[in-house]
Amino acid sequence: MTNLHPADGPKPLLLLIGSGGQIWREYMLRAMATRYRLHLLSPAAPTWESPYITAHSAVNTLDPEAMVGIAKESPEDYAGALTYEETRVESAAAVATALGLRTSPVEAVHACRDKFAGRQALKSAGVPQAESVAVGDFEEARQAAERLGYPVVVKPRALSASNGVSLVAAPQDLAEAYREATAIWFDEVPTYDRPVLVEEYLDGPEISVDAVCRDGLVTVLFVARKRIGFAPGFEEVGHLVRADDPLLTDPVLLRVLQDAHTAVGLTDTVTHTELRLTASGPRVVEINARVGGDRIPYLGGLATGVEVGLVAADLAAGVVPGTTASRRQVAAVRFLYPEHDLTVESVEVDRDRLPAEIHDVQVLAGPGRQLRLPPTDHVRCRYALVVAVAATEQECEAALDRAEAAVVVRGTPLA
Repeated sequence: MTNLHPADGPKPLLLLIGSGGQIWREYMLRAMATRYRLHLLSPAAPTWESPYITAHSAVNTLDPEAMVGIAKESPEDYAGALTYEETRVESAAAVATALGLRTSPVEAVHACRDKFAGRQALKSAGVPQAESVAVGDFEEARQAAERLGYPVVVKPRALSASNGVSLVAAPQDLAEAYREATAIWFDEVPTYDRPVLVEEYLDGPEISVDAVCRDGLVTVLFVARKRIGFAPGFEEVGHLVRADDPLLTDPVLLRVLQDAHTAVGLTDTVTHTELRLTASGPRVVEINARVGGDRIPYLGGLATGVEVGLVAADLAAGVVPGTTASRRQVAAVRFLYPEHDLTVESVEVDRDRLPAEIHDVQVLAGPGRQLRLPPTDHVRCRYALVVAVAATEQECEAALDRAEAAVVVRGTPLA
């Protein structure tokens, strides 16, 4: 069923596939709605999305044929079709292709979803990255690790958000890492005969780069510096974006980014590429045909003034996106975790103790929620997030330190 709101203006109409969670993606919808009308396709009826959308159709968003059918019933042509949800990027590319709208080829988007297919494309093009082996059982994992040499990284082939990713320093740790890589799964994630990757460990700081790829040419929007925790896992516990980050003009990094996009065949999409800055130069961890998660694009907007939601919408509609920074700030997010597994009783925010640099605090866990630390759980084990904006990196981090002390979780320890 499609619900229309008749009192909409003449703004172009976009087909939006999925909406994500309010805390994580509302800023995207808010930006898009300033210039476009949005027809949301999602299985459930809209709730928080309602102020930003023109229409909604209930549909399985993993079924491109069903979505194309809905689109073709519309009395009005769509200017574009897009998604920012990881599990929907292939469906969105298929829908846009069927409707003759601007998008990257489905095969290129698939190479971003299937981490091993992406690795193979990068390897064929000579793009610097980690050596990777896809394995189907523990014995194959053991042989791959022996060939690559310890330490190695073990990760699921089709997940995201660092789920099931572990650093393995020695052979005796491999079995547990393999178990973790195969234990986390979701119904919407594709299955493979060889579902686990064993990869060369890349040493050095980890960054992510959000960019826009238009007609195959890459324009960097911003760089995020990652904070990693819960070793031997790679839990992303925070991110920091500087509008004046020197990596924005680093010729080696820019060349690697362009070569990576070209290698997988991306032509028209916003992207989120993760890299390690090793002693031998930047090397690709993975490339994604979507904007970053963990509120990274929100930080980019606060630091630079570039609204990634609007960039994505413009690109889908065939409009040249505005990518020039209008601010020169530093923005950072820090995620808060309990000291041990617990059942939440309360999360209290003492707002009088928050410094002026704190831009936002979001409580992520309510009473009764069980928080289990990585590697048992990822993302859902956070009880709050805090966002700071300041003139310098040092001011940002100091503000986050003070804010962390002002947000307290109370609960009952779990066995």
